[in-house]
Amino acid sequence: MFHIFQYQPLRLITQNSLSSMCLKLMLSRPVAFAQIWKSWFSSHSLLGKKNIVLMGPPGAGKTTTGRIVGQKLNCPVIDIDDDVLETTWNMSVSEKLQDVGSDEFLEEEGKALLKFSASGSVISLSGSNPMHAAGMQHIKKNGIVVYLDVPTAVIMSRLKSNGMDRIVGLSPGISLKDVLQFRKQFYKRWFDIRVLCGGDVAAEVVAEKVLDAVKRYQDSELETFISTRSCRSGRSTKEDSHKLYFSDVVTQGLALDGGLFVPERGLPKFTAEEWQGLIEATYVERAQVILERSIHPADIPASKLAEVIETAYGENFSCSKVAPVRHLAGNQFLLELFHGPTASFKDFALQLVPHLFAYCIPRSCNYLILVATSGDTGSAVLDGFSRLHDTDKQRIALVNFFPEDGVSPIQKSQMIGCQKENAWSVGVKSDFDFCQTAIKQIFTNSDFTGFLTVEYGTALAAANSINWARLLPQIVYHASAYLDLVHQGIISFGSPVDICIPTGNFGNMLAAFYAKMMGVPIRKCICASNENNVLTDFIRTGVYDLRGRKLISSFSPAVDILKSSNLERYLHLIANEDGQLVTQLFNQLENQGHFQLQKDLLRKLQQDFVAGWCSDEDCLAAIHSVYSTTGYILDTHTAVAKVVADRLQDRTCPVIISSTAHYSKFAPAILRALRIAEINQNPLSQLHLLSSYSALPPIHWGLLETLKKTGNGDHQVCAADMSVLMSHIETLIQNHFM
Repeated sequence: MFHIFQYQPLRLITQNSLSSMCLKLMLSRPVAFAQIWKSWFSSHSLLGKKNIVLMGPPGAGKTTTGRIVGQKLNCPVIDIDDDVLETTWNMSVSEKLQDVGSDEFLEEEGKALLKFSASGSVISLSGSNPMHAAGMQHIKKNGIVVYLDVPTAVIMSRLKSNGMDRIVGLSPGISLKDVLQFRKQFYKRWFDIRVLCGGDVAAEVVAEKVLDAVKRYQDSELETFISTRSCRSGRSTKEDSHKLYFSDVVTQGLALDGGLFVPERGLPKFTAEEWQGLIEATYVERAQVILERSIHPADIPASKLAEVIETAYGENFSCSKVAPVRHLAGNQFLLELFHGPTASFKDFALQLVPHLFAYCIPRSCNYLILVATSGDTGSAVLDGFSRLHDTDKQRIALVNFFPEDGVSPIQKSQMIGCQKENAWSVGVKSDFDFCQTAIKQIFTNSDFTGFLTVEYGTALAAANSINWARLLPQIVYHASAYLDLVHQGIISFGSPVDICIPTGNFGNMLAAFYAKMMGVPIRKCICASNENNVLTDFIRTGVYDLRGRKLISSFSPAVDILKSSNLERYLHLIANEDGQLVTQLFNQLENQGHFQLQKDLLRKLQQDFVAGWCSDEDCLAAIHSVYSTTGYILDTHTAVAKVVADRLQDRTCPVIISSTAHYSKFAPAILRALRIAEINQNPLSQLHLLSSYSALPPIHWGLLETLKKTGNGDHQVCAADMSVLMSHIETLIQNHFM
């Protein structure tokens, strides 16, 4: 037996009398009838026979929130503690706990839950219900489980002020904090939707957030994607026939019209209270929250997303903080993004994306991933896709194209060493821009892609930063860096920071800007280039000009790029999603080698970004100077950002410099910066020499192991010719899938 709050006036009306009552009300009071019908229809369309099940720790506000949600929906409200357990046991919950103890209490509570059923109701669970698996499976069959995620410190404060001292699991030697932390694993296992609830958020506000979250959960139509080259009034003509969702854009990579995919309704926004609720969270917890809001559960359910995030950022990273923030000097802080298995920031996306990709693709087709790299992406994507389950490796393969003479010796050794049975590296006798352009042309060559599908049952996909899924994990670490500074007491929440990033393809820079759009208090985004400073010139003048420019090989090869692909996404945003304008600009760049922004767009660009560049000489000088004064070795890309930050940052707030790679990957340049006269050409010998400096950070563990295992290794090399590249692709498909 249980009590239902009578918040639904029409619920008790019999079907026989309903039509006559409705007719009388409609004729006598049409406005009142319309309001009641609208309210009933809203409840019915949102819930149907499903329940909204509120879950969370004791003190999360489930009961109060449930009553408000029930009032708004005019539907029954059931509190498991008051309406089920206490009526079943004929005693209070606290008395039952005292009488039987924690273990027996959980069993008795679970049995009561198994006997309970309801439909079209709002149900508030007890804080310990999720610890009984069979009971939760029963509840979840007919319910949308909403997790009210309240920071542990807030819960402890509430429980203390309410005088609640009897909680399942609490005993001598086990603190309340330990109990609450232990329970989180059960909450994470069962929820469909997470609602962030800060300390000072009113129950009315939480109830509205619950309703909004349930509406989003039930309507995946809200989160579709468009091409940067499609008209705002409709999609690209080639994509008119169907809507595209996250799972589609992950597998497709590049739009059919040559544009890049972006969310049609923009990025999710977080309130200040929601960000503050993540200050105490771990990196993995922050990633889960941000990505849950960015990926619709119809594409990837929260439970699956949690699983792949744990897999990506668990044992594969050498630092427990995953992306730690380290004070360098003065107001400058380093965001260390090199603790992954291949020692660069690319690991953050490419330890995660392969698992997302494997989940999203249809089982009926094989996929070959095409990647172009200027250095770090290659080993990261090879490593990431090689960690898939064996069954996934049989249907997913990868080929990585890189400029044969345009990466560092250690980067090349990594890419060769990371080759596996489903992942290969191919050196191209050209530069990165050719490799990237070639892949784009292959994707838009419908004759070739159609031939591969018909002849070999194989589709092509992209894992470069042109793939939307690559950008999302990068947003996470920029947000996390800000929260870490707050957690460390460097700043209070709301205080601004600047971010400085070595940039070539604009993906990392764009991710920082997206974090700002989502509510992270970033003031200036500082774009740092090397001597291939086309982006710096563009941000300063509004003219993107490749005429007469040749790629310059530098000590920071990962940003030796002239065509910045992700810039297209940013221009689409500031141009109010004018796909025709974006198409015009990039067609002009392709055909004439240049384009110029309108004055209003240039103003927007310069409000969002500032830019500078650094010579190789200044890069090496910065490495030497920082090591001499701090004992810390910067990699060459981080040194570029450090030089530009020194020149452009006004020192009125902290600046977070993205340390995008470990210095071990660029040993010859680092040894030169440290003024070593004779440098052995063997990469392994170079690392051993660097390790003798006992510098910070130490030599990268994964890189050292890879070089020990691989030696010189073998890889294929091909000419810079489209037909040759397509022939390589066909041969690899034949060898792996046939």
